[in-house]
Amino acid sequence: MEFDSFDSRGYRTVDVRTGYGQWVKTYEDTVQDEMDIAVLDDLKVPQWSRVTRALDLGCGTGRTGAWLRRHGVTSIDGVDLTPEMLEAARLRGAHDTLREGDVTNTGLPDETYDLLIASLIDEHLTDLGPLYREAFRVAAPDALFALVGLHPHFIMASGMPTHFTTADGESIAISTTVHLISDHVSAALSAGWRLAELREAVVDDRWVALKPKWAKYRNHPVSAAYVFHKEK
Repeated sequence: MEFDSFDSRGYRTVDVRTGYGQWVKTYEDTVQDEMDIAVLDDLKVPQWSRVTRALDLGCGTGRTGAWLRRHGVTSIDGVDLTPEMLEAARLRGAHDTLREGDVTNTGLPDETYDLLIASLIDEHLTDLGPLYREAFRVAAPDALFALVGLHPHFIMASGMPTHFTTADGESIAISTTVHLISDHVSAALSAGWRLAELREAVVDDRWVALKPKWAKYRNHPVSAAYVFHKEK
């Protein structure tokens, strides 16, 4: 669904590459681990330390890659659309290789990775189908695809797009699309994936401590994590 009908902020909106290129300097200071890392921590199906080769789709500054390293993943490649984000990831050093490219058309070889992971990128795709098809193409038999993102309910209830604040104080939105839980599952199943795990996180005491203004959203779902399996 188009985000416009839910927008309560009215910020100037830019495309993904422009927005993240401008946000990169303050990205690590504003994105909370509660949004995605904490949800990944709660997943039960992936056995991270058994992964032989992972692909970090939309790797950004390398936050997710660093988390994978801490959990025993020894070989990680990354793909991202934004050169400035890739430079930050290079400096972090969590990935073996980094590639500038589209997560829906990576140019990587077929059946290469036994883990695909994507964090906080799906709201920037107008159509989920190409992401799930590309992930399936590069996934080895028996691979898992773990995706975590903003919960559609939270985007709709808060009317808040993905956004950042510039050095001069302007709030800028990055193009946002609302994808329902069923949109993810339908796109994944159509691509050949099987749903293996689904978790939803809510605004709780930890969130309210981080963002007191979010007290009005207490117990509202804020993040969703999906794990899909490519059967042999």
